[in-house]
Amino acid sequence: MMVVIDRKTFLQELSLLTGVSLLSASALAHEPALKKPTIKLGLVTYLWGKDWDLPTLLKNCADTGMQGVELRVDHAHTVTPELTAAQRLAVKQRFADSPVQLVGFGTNQQFDFVDHDRVRASIERTKEFIRLSADVGGSGVKVKPNGLHKEVPVEKTLSQIGEALNELARYGADFGQQIRLEVHGEETQELPMIRRIMDVASHPNATICWNCNPQDLNGKGFTYNFDLVKDRFGATCHVRELDRTDYPYTELLTNLVTMKYNGWVLLECHTNPTDKIASMKAQRAVFDRMIRKI
Repeated sequence: MMVVIDRKTFLQELSLLTGVSLLSASALAHEPALKKPTIKLGLVTYLWGKDWDLPTLLKNCADTGMQGVELRVDHAHTVTPELTAAQRLAVKQRFADSPVQLVGFGTNQQFDFVDHDRVRASIERTKEFIRLSADVGGSGVKVKPNGLHKEVPVEKTLSQIGEALNELARYGADFGQQIRLEVHGEETQELPMIRRIMDVASHPNATICWNCNPQDLNGKGFTYNFDLVKDRFGATCHVRELDRTDYPYTELLTNLVTMKYNGWVLLECHTNPTDKIASMKAQRAVFDRMIRKI
C-alpha cells in the first residue's frame, strides 16, 4: 500500500534527515583527526649528523622532514656543559628560529661502575647536562645502564643503577627534564633486566628509551618484552633504518600507536651512506608510509 505524505510532512522529514547527514559528515570529518597518530620523527646524531655543526644540522633536519633532534654530546655540534650563559642563549635561539625541536641530549653517562667515585662523578656530570638541556630548550637527558660486573652481585648493580636514576629523576624534575635510560649494554639491554632496574627507579620522571636491539626478540619474544616495560616509556624511542627486515618495525609502530604514544621516534641509523640527506628523506617517506598503513 502506498503511503501518501503531505508536502509539509515531507519537508520536515527531509530537514531532519539533512541534519542527521550533516552531523554524521561532521563526525566522520573529525574522526580521522582524533585517530591520527601523534608520533613525531626525528634524528639522533649518531652517525648521520655527527659531523655537522649546529646550523648545518638544523638546516638538514628541516630540509628532510626531521621534526626534532637528540644531540649526541661528543659530536661536531659542540653543545656541551662547558658553554657560557651567552652561548647557551645563542643555542636556544637557533632552535627557536628553526622548525626543528631540540628533543634533548644523548650522553654516555652510566651508573654501573664498581668504583663508587666513578658512579658519583657520572651522576654529577649528568646533572650538568640536565642544567644545560634546561638552558637551551631541551626536554630530557639520555643515560645508559651499560653492563654487569662478575665480581658484583647482579642485584647490587641493578639496584645501584636504579637508585642513581631516582636521584637524577628528582633532580631533573626541578628543571623540567626527563631522565631516559637507553636500553643498552651487553647484559643490561635484556628487557627483563631493564624491568628490574626500573622497579628500583620508581620515580615517575625516570623513564626508558626503547632502542630496537636484536635482544628485544629474546626469551618470550618481542610482544612480551615490549609489554614488560611499555608503562615506563619516556619521550624517546630509538630506531635503526625503518626499512630493515631484521627487526619488527611495523609491529613496534603499531604498538606505539595503540598505546597512544605521543613521543619521538628518533633515527639512530647504523649505516654510513655517502648522501645522508637523500637517506634522511627516504626514511621520512618510509615512516610516513608505515604510519598511514596502521
